Amino acid sequence: MDWLSDVPLIGRVLRASTTGFECGTRSTDLDEPRFGAFVQARRRNDPTVIIGLIYAIRIDDDPLVRQLIMANNINVATVRDQRENRMVPVEISVITVGCMEGNTPIYALPPRPPLSLDPVYLCDAEMLYAFTQHFDFFRLVLQAAQVPSEELLAAALRIAAAVRPPSEQTDYLIRAGQRLAQLLSGDLPRLHHLLRLIRPA
Repeated sequence: MDWLSDVPLIGRVLRASTTGFECGTRSTDLDEPRFGAFVQARRRNDPTVIIGLIYAIRIDDDPLVRQLIMANNINVATVRDQRENRMVPVEISVITVGCMEGNTPIYALPPRPPLSLDPVYLCDAEMLYAFTQHFDFFRLVLQAAQVPSEELLAAALRIAAAVRPPSEQTDYLIRAGQRLAQLLSGDLPRLHHLLRLIRPA
């Protein structure tokens, strides 16, 4: 299945390892990606689709921004020009949580990371539904030292629940909570915090 049809391009890979990657984009293209979103990257001529979660979005400054923040009054038109017309660089950090080989989710680190300038796309609803049917990607998030794992996993679960029919969403979050209770049975404060974050409304 072609998982790249009709999904937004959010950036291109800047640097990568087997555990994650950073991609770059422009601030004007920052409408779609958000914290906890599932993204996909693929090396050229490689059928394996790498799946990751956005855990940080950084907007770099430039000399003009530094001058503007020192001004007493900033003209609205100047701010709009800075945001809409200038190419302010944005870095998006992604933790790898698995991959797709055809229609089959693999909940392990991929054999190879993406390469510089490989495109990075959001996962569409169909891929997101397929990948999040099982909760085996939880371990990679919970064991990652460089990410806010509880908040990241909760945001990802809310996104995964949202692509399901309304009648399935509460049950999905309950099953996710049950799996978390198994994984975090020895760390009750962490478990309780996560369960509060994913509690159905």
